[in-house]
Amino acid sequence: MDVSCNGPKTETFSCYMLSVKVIQAQHIPSKDLWTASDCYVSLWLPSSSNIHALTKTFPNSSNPVWNESFNFLIQPEVKNILELKLYDQDVVTKDDLLFTVVYDIAKIRPGDTVYENFIFNSEGQASLEVEFKMRSISCDFERLITNNILVAREVSCLEVQLDKWKTEERLKKHKNIVLLVNESFEEAQKVIQDSESFRFHCVKNWEPMLKVNMKSNSLGEKLFRDTAADCPGVLLKSLPEGKETKVALPLTKTEHLKVQLKVNNCLGALDVRLGCDLCEAERDFLHKRKNVVAAALKKVLRLDQELQGHEVPVLAIMATGGGARAMSAFYGHLFALQKLNLLDCVMYITGASGSTWTMRNLYEDASWSQKDLVSPIRKARKCVTRSKSSAFSMDALKHYDVKLQQRVQEGHSVSFTDLWSLIIDRMFHDELSESKLTNQQQAVNVGQNPLPIYVALNVKESSQSSLEFKEWCEFSPYEVGFPKYGGFISPEDFGSEFFMGRLIKTIPESKICFLEGIWSNIFSLNLMDVWNAAQSSYQFWQSLTPGKEKDDNKDNSPFENQLSVFKTTCFSPPNDLSNILNRVLTHRPIAESTPNFLRGLQLHKDYYQHKTFSAWQETKLDQFPNHLTPLEKELCLVDAGYFINTSCPPLLRKERDVDVILSFDYNLVETRFHSIENTGKCCEEKGIPFPKIVLSEEDRKNPKECYVFMDNENPEVPIVLHFPLVDNSFRKYKRPGIKRSSAEMAKGEMDLTSLKSPYRMTNLTYTEDDFDKLLNLSDYNIQNNSQLILQALQAAIERRKVSKKGRQLKSTSSY
Repeated sequence: MDVSCNGPKTETFSCYMLSVKVIQAQHIPSKDLWTASDCYVSLWLPSSSNIHALTKTFPNSSNPVWNESFNFLIQPEVKNILELKLYDQDVVTKDDLLFTVVYDIAKIRPGDTVYENFIFNSEGQASLEVEFKMRSISCDFERLITNNILVAREVSCLEVQLDKWKTEERLKKHKNIVLLVNESFEEAQKVIQDSESFRFHCVKNWEPMLKVNMKSNSLGEKLFRDTAADCPGVLLKSLPEGKETKVALPLTKTEHLKVQLKVNNCLGALDVRLGCDLCEAERDFLHKRKNVVAAALKKVLRLDQELQGHEVPVLAIMATGGGARAMSAFYGHLFALQKLNLLDCVMYITGASGSTWTMRNLYEDASWSQKDLVSPIRKARKCVTRSKSSAFSMDALKHYDVKLQQRVQEGHSVSFTDLWSLIIDRMFHDELSESKLTNQQQAVNVGQNPLPIYVALNVKESSQSSLEFKEWCEFSPYEVGFPKYGGFISPEDFGSEFFMGRLIKTIPESKICFLEGIWSNIFSLNLMDVWNAAQSSYQFWQSLTPGKEKDDNKDNSPFENQLSVFKTTCFSPPNDLSNILNRVLTHRPIAESTPNFLRGLQLHKDYYQHKTFSAWQETKLDQFPNHLTPLEKELCLVDAGYFINTSCPPLLRKERDVDVILSFDYNLVETRFHSIENTGKCCEEKGIPFPKIVLSEEDRKNPKECYVFMDNENPEVPIVLHFPLVDNSFRKYKRPGIKRSSAEMAKGEMDLTSLKSPYRMTNLTYTEDDFDKLLNLSDYNIQNNSQLILQALQAAIERRKVSKKGRQLKSTSSY
């Protein structure tokens, strides 16, 4: 199914009522030593409710019979996946999870009654019998906004007004009064002194209910009374829309909390942009930058005629991470391009980890590429060569404490990553700078510089390694977002709280140093990631830690085989040893948690078939929408450089139409080709246009200064010029064509291989000589291969001219 994702569309759809009857289970093994299992079933359908519905516990039986029914209001335009979990209740310890069923409700049509007998093991003994019924509802319609990957449903806002004076009287007696709306974004809000109003946001078509939870302390001991559990609440659906209603909520059997309620529909445009196309601001930038690029290309290529708009190739720079090494070498590469008059030919610059330190410095000057880079290089040299001990002095620690307290007061949650951000700021930048990512818009507002794009990876905070689950997140002065989902926000809103595509709570935009801490957080690995990097033995641990999985698809009807219907899967959980290994190996001790701006948004019924989503899907988890990013409260964003070490993905989006990529790789020796090779393999698997990366053993032993990878048969494939960090002819030549004298030979000798190399990752302080060598090496390698860059640009222009003629011929022949 080829679905457009250029922008959101709004349509109205009806809902259905799903009835799920849990009938019985048979031959259930016991986790107890002396008795049979005490079984119950949990039902979770997050597209319909946040609540986990539970059957009653059937005691001491391997063949429990429940015959209990549960109703769910279903929106068929979203992906509805029901998770049934069979537990053995344990009074003393945590309940044992016995089996899990993942069932796609799309199998059931309105008017159907479907019986399913889920088999849990290969022997075919343990099973769970469930009945499904679907019926139409004539009165329930809702307006959906979707890009065919994500869906925003209608949201209601409940406003709760309190009588300030009467509330204060209640608080004198009951210290802990909490308002609860079980299906809301806010969930619970504590009533405190001077509280007058509260807001709760929830999906309009769900069954949210307002209750009061009152916890009281008595006789020095904590005695908790949960009145929400045994007192009636107020269903939001029972309230008239847009009108004020007075209600008395029970606190105790004799006391009430009087409130005034009003329910409003959240209308208007979303605050999250749903669409896979480039935002309007970036398209405007491209229009302006093309004029700069066209003029620069005419000059460096000595063209006789002006390039037409469609003929201007998109040249992009891709820089990997590598700490102080990447920061220093990146300056050399950019300086060389400037001296060759090629910097004005560049449309995009992407960076990860250490290379973002260079970008952050440069983009604080709105016209940096139009000025001589000698001055910023001099500043960078001073930062890299100075002692880093001052970053851990008492004065520095006091400074960090003040800044972190300010951050808390602004409403941000603070983690070790924020402290690391301030440390980087003091070590490599002017820490007095108050610049933010949105400030960089001034550096691209007339197309005077390439557009910077920074990358990070979104991973699972626990339970998964970064090879199991990772999603690319890109940051530009215009937008922050996930190309995979087609969901983007303004950078000034990053860190604020969102629900269902709407801005709920605004928090001030962070200084860019706090983003830099995310982009280059070396503490975000878990032990599994370290093991993967060191041994590439992920399959070994994977074989130890997962549970057993079984497809339960005995019915091969045409309807079940539709692409938009997922297979039913039955899982048995991992054993105790596997659980322990998984917890230890996948826990991220220090990771950044940021409010999830995709929170609440649901997956479209055909999201998995969408071209954009399928192009960026990474793992098997993508087939389980209940566990993807929109269901998470927070993002876990980490340094991409320590997992894949590339910033290439933003350049591979077809909307950016990149023709030539200058790949600057700052890895050392053994890993100097990992980035480009892994990118090539990934693109081949996903069908993303990228040249084949073919390297010989000689290339690996004696790498060249520049490699050109291209596909002459497919003009959609970008030309990639890969520059590994090598010192070949630089040893004998100080500039292209100019040999070193015997006295100058030492300036070309560099240690890029040993464990004691001054350029090793853990070394953050260089001598002036080491900095100069690395800078000059990077500069030299570009200048010595400038003809290859010019040839690639000329080839890209010819491709575009031919492509335009081809489209014209095709258009003419269609008449």
